Amino acid sequence: MIGHLQGTVLSVRPQQVLLDVGGVGYAIQIALSTYAEIERRGVGGSLALFIHTHVRDDALLLFGFLSPNEKALFERLIAVSGIGPKLAQAILSGMPPAELIAAIAEADLPRLVAIPGVGKKTAERLVLELRDKVADLVTPDAAASGVHPHERASRDAVDALVHLGYRTPQAQRAVAAVRGDQRDQPVAELVRAALRHLAGG
Repeated sequence: MIGHLQGTVLSVRPQQVLLDVGGVGYAIQIALSTYAEIERRGVGGSLALFIHTHVRDDALLLFGFLSPNEKALFERLIAVSGIGPKLAQAILSGMPPAELIAAIAEADLPRLVAIPGVGKKTAERLVLELRDKVADLVTPDAAASGVHPHERASRDAVDALVHLGYRTPQAQRAVAAVRGDQRDQPVAELVRAALRHLAGG
């Protein structure tokens, strides 16, 4: 089973990159965010991808990810009933991983349904089956791309509260309640204010 590949980009299009690894060309399925990053680097450059190998009766498909957390999120998505690799890839193309994790944890169905290919029933299954299984994926490499600093601070504060024993949705509501218009609050200040809020003070 292939778990990681590193080589030279021969060509790239929105859903697939052709990667030359030691003279062998691997056609790897990718999400739009990965495509945008490869486009930024340019064809002919070096690229390393974490790989999920999907075996079917009629094909062997490779799905590539820039970070191990994005790969882990993909694998949790395809474990949800009714979600196959193609839909999971479409979901990751429709929303950055950190935002997707937040939407699932917050049971934000309208946000999930806004992703092309995701209907209400699929969104409900995502929340039901993954709500308590994605908090550990909120790390700097999962949240790095396209997330503003104040959003990272909020998510770091939520992560700190979760480690203190609070459930993710409860922690997220507390941080949102105390952040208000203060977008540049340090993480430690956010955590202290959220703890006061949770204590009723």
